[in-house]
Amino acid sequence: MEAVDAGLQTGGLFLRMLKKLGALEATPIWLREWIIFERQATTLRWFEPLVIPGLFQTEAYARATLAGGRFTAEEVEQQLAARLERQAILDRDSPPHFIAVIDEAILRRPVPEHPGLMAEQLERLVTDAERENVQLHVVPAEGIYLGFAGQFIIAELADGGRVAYADNQLRAQIMDDSMDIARLAKTWEAIRSIALPRRQSIDLIKEVAKTWT
Repeated sequence: MEAVDAGLQTGGLFLRMLKKLGALEATPIWLREWIIFERQATTLRWFEPLVIPGLFQTEAYARATLAGGRFTAEEVEQQLAARLERQAILDRDSPPHFIAVIDEAILRRPVPEHPGLMAEQLERLVTDAERENVQLHVVPAEGIYLGFAGQFIIAELADGGRVAYADNQLRAQIMDDSMDIARLAKTWEAIRSIALPRRQSIDLIKEVAKTWT
């Protein structure tokens, strides 16, 4: 591909395409299917109780979430490349409307042996939260709520259809059953109702970021 780019003077187009394809092929089959829906979505509603949503993660933070021995070094690089590639949807000409709700504990959870990582990650989070197409809300750490049951994403497609995604330690599940999605949508509304407004959420992230510097 480097030779083709050089011969056709493409500015590296074909090599970039190859890297994107390689990143997608390196992901599990179920995740490839979800990535297709993610790219087609006009609206994404993402609830995350444990970690920064993948579309907002810095490379260092993403790498830290993949460390620990679950994956080989090669698998970590493959998963990392795929995750970072997914973030491109926020920069395209017609990005999806992205509404994310996270738990406050995520902002305060340290990453051992990586000083400065959380400061960098929260700075990036504020930058993304201020995008026109992004609404980021934080659930304050005030007690137990429905979100403790786990992470999920609801993608709304151009034709009005909806698809949902939820994962755990071993695998992920993609759902298109209307009743399942309706139940998730009710859970989403319950969680969203206790989250801080957008501007207050950004201010909280900025305040917590100061504790990491």
